[in-house]
Amino acid sequence: MELAKVTSKGQITIPIEIRKMLGISEGSKILFIEEAGRIYITNSSMEALKEAQKAFAGVAEELGLASEENVVSMIKELRKEGGRK
Repeated sequence: MELAKVTSKGQITIPIEIRKMLGISEGSKILFIEEAGRIYITNSSMEALKEAQKAFAGVAEELGLASEENVVSMIKELRKEGGRK
């Protein structure tokens, strides 16, 4: 458990161990999420990545992409088709 003090301007310093855990540094944006009366702090970039992963969940299976080789083959084919136009 870490403790931070709120300044008169409503600012806090996030303890270094928490910053390391969240992967945040100077200039990073953080996201405050409320769930069931609790507030969670997270790295906004990581949260965006998680949301993108959720949005694409199952798409590979729908396209018949069972392996990395399948994905590479599909990309090569798409590039060939793009060059034919």
